Amino acid sequence: MGHAGMAATAVRYLRSVGAPTTAEPVTALPRPRLRAVGDDERCPVDPGEFRAVLGHFASGVTVVTAAAPDGPAGFACQSFSSLSLDPPLVAFMVARTSTTWPRIAAAGAFCVNVLGAEQADLCRSFAVSGGDKFAGVRFDRAPASGAPRLTGTRAWIDCAVHAVHTGGDHLIVVGRVDALGAAEDGAPLLFHRGRFGTFT
Repeated sequence: MGHAGMAATAVRYLRSVGAPTTAEPVTALPRPRLRAVGDDERCPVDPGEFRAVLGHFASGVTVVTAAAPDGPAGFACQSFSSLSLDPPLVAFMVARTSTTWPRIAAAGAFCVNVLGAEQADLCRSFAVSGGDKFAGVRFDRAPASGAPRLTGTRAWIDCAVHAVHTGGDHLIVVGRVDALGAAEDGAPLLFHRGRFGTFT
């Protein structure tokens, strides 16, 4: 089941239990303490080989957005996953060096936008560092967080930051789902071995 299918299933579940679709603003969690990676924790394989082998795992593509205090923030993210149904939780991973993550953390909430097959260019624009990533991008506001909800996506998941864990050179961000929705149809955007693709 793809991310859009998981989102649709979660929507049905939340509706069946009468879960609210909006929530009060949340206070941002403190950033986790960072520490140096010990010599005994270093990967015994070549980083290039690691990246090449893991690239064989096909994934969906998302853009994580937030209504940061200094304006809309967002970045392209393929390391997104559903985590728990009860309570409804999702997770994504972000590099510790990310300049966008501190802005999302300051907002304390975010929206995961699941991209469609025709949105590769949109993904590329959010994959670069710096500049105004939202220039010319159409969006409205997610109901709980107020984060940008990009137009034309296959699904959206509106979350509050629930927890942040360290994971090597990345952070593991867990979000509590407050509202979500999905398009009725349409193919998702996929990423495999450094290239975008779709179902055939």
